[in-house]
Amino acid sequence: MSTPIRRPSHSLRWRLTALYGGLFLLAGLTMLAIVYALLARRLPRAPRVNIPAIEAHDNLPPRVIRALNSVRALRNALNHQRENALHQLLTQSVIALAVVTVIAAVLGWLVAGRALRPLRDITATAQRLSTHNLGERINLRGPDDELRELADTFDGMLDRLSSAFEAQRQFVANASHELRTPLTVQRAAIDVALEDPEPTVESLRTMALRLRDASERNERLIASLLALARSQAGVERYHEVDLAAVARTAIAAAPSRDVMMQPILGPARLAGDPALLERLTTNLVDNAVRHNVPGGWVRVETWTDGPTAVLRVSNSGPVLPPERVDELFVPFYRAPVDRSRDGYGLGLSIVAAVAAAHHGSRTARALPGGGLEVTVALPAWPSSSAGRGADGSYASAGYPG
Repeated sequence: MSTPIRRPSHSLRWRLTALYGGLFLLAGLTMLAIVYALLARRLPRAPRVNIPAIEAHDNLPPRVIRALNSVRALRNALNHQRENALHQLLTQSVIALAVVTVIAAVLGWLVAGRALRPLRDITATAQRLSTHNLGERINLRGPDDELRELADTFDGMLDRLSSAFEAQRQFVANASHELRTPLTVQRAAIDVALEDPEPTVESLRTMALRLRDASERNERLIASLLALARSQAGVERYHEVDLAAVARTAIAAAPSRDVMMQPILGPARLAGDPALLERLTTNLVDNAVRHNVPGGWVRVETWTDGPTAVLRVSNSGPVLPPERVDELFVPFYRAPVDRSRDGYGLGLSIVAAVAAAHHGSRTARALPGGGLEVTVALPAWPSSSAGRGADGSYASAGYPG
């Protein structure tokens, strides 16, 4: 059931209409005042004549007195006509301005409604969206303006949300499947033991070993899931880490297989989360050792390239299709040529998440003779100590930029 569209109590359309009308009225009043002042200046008052002073002379002839009275009457008539003209101009202009302001407000209402229609479409789409219809898009048509850019940005955000929800659903489904397998093994071992009326020490020992193996599998899977979730949450505090030292530790702890290690470790200092960077390096080294061939090799390299600390792990191994390399970084994905190997398909996805959390990048390519080369590039250690805390760490808000 779709959520009804809530109308805002203070509509932006009304505010825009009031703004258009108010600005038009202000401009009209300003123009009216200017016109009134100019016209009043162009229509000066009649010259003032001191008629009473002239009439005080008794020796003036009657015709002069009549002429002076005519001048006074003419002056009064001219002044009256001027005042009447200015009054009519002001009255008619105010009436005309009021009528035109109403028309401007109506037109402003219509124009604001048309201009805000894309915003209503965006709002309606956002209120209709849920996890079940994230595929819906605005697809706004019209001129390439700011509203079109906003709608396209919203559609792009929906694309990313849809992909994230789909990845989450796939992740939950795969995690549930992977956890169900060891739990089924545990329950089967317990059921077998319970069905035996006289269990022997050997049968109980066999059941215990199966339960321990299943528990260890669950622990490894849960640890990988927690590492993936933590890396996707980002880095809160940054500390100085040398990838060369981390790689040296990962090589020493790598599973013992019939492969030859080739460490080429140069200084590669960076600011990051030590636990996550250790997990990233360990996963790359373990992945290179496990997915190898008898008598193969693993090369681990670290160096600094300007503002970048680089870790590269390459190995011999089965031939991988180049177009399938990016799929190795998808959670729970395992290459078809290596499905018989141990693992959950989380190693490289954790690598990608840790690299992204440190504002870095990862690249991978299939080697022509078989095997894989993975390169992780991360921001190197900052040259200055600006932004360091009292404990020598860096706040995530300040580094990297």
